Amino acid sequence: MKALTKAEEQVMKYLWKLGRGYLKDIVAQYSDPAPAYTTVSTVVNVLVKKEFIGFETHGKSKEYYPLISKADYAKESMQGMMHTFFNDSPKQFASFFTQESELSIEELKELQDMIAAEIKKQENNG
Repeated sequence: MKALTKAEEQVMKYLWKLGRGYLKDIVAQYSDPAPAYTTVSTVVNVLVKKEFIGFETHGKSKEYYPLISKADYAKESMQGMMHTFFNDSPKQFASFFTQESELSIEELKELQDMIAAEIKKQENNG
């Protein structure tokens, strides 16, 4: 999967939220000062070429929709980050995340509970 720029990620974030939308709908998601309509149009066209966005033509207008889910993009991005920064080691990533993100005790306990639940689930399936 090709990496996205910050501007491209922002457009995808809005399109994931909308589900489907016309260019004017995407532009309307931006807070002021919003980028120029033509700027957003250019980013959308790049995302179409990268095959992140598809569209249906309605008269002279195009209705855009994501071709990749937010969850799939997040998974691919995390795998790329883990490869680049943590030598493909989930353990190194978890260590960095828990030490550097200044999590509260409550948040750490929530993570612990999520990990325990996943262990139980895998043990029951295995």
